[in-house]
Amino acid sequence: MLLKSLEFKTIVGQKVKVMEIPVLEEDSPFKFMIQVRLQTFITSINKEPSSKKCYSFKEYLKKVMKWPDYEKLFKVDELKNNA
Repeated sequence: MLLKSLEFKTIVGQKVKVMEIPVLEEDSPFKFMIQVRLQTFITSINKEPSSKKCYSFKEYLKKVMKWPDYEKLFKVDELKNNA
């Protein structure tokens, strides 16, 4: 899966980087959901006065999405026979 990052300044002027944003195809069933989640995540970053400069969108999705949807999105495959 292709991942991208986004860098912007908050209202306070602090430079923030959001990493691990999945790039989805136009016909993907997750496209709209990811766009809305990303917008919500960026809004929450803007509202909180934090000293963090780097955020992981993938970790955020792990917390807010249902696990089966998260697995489908990132195609988390289990290794068979410890291979």
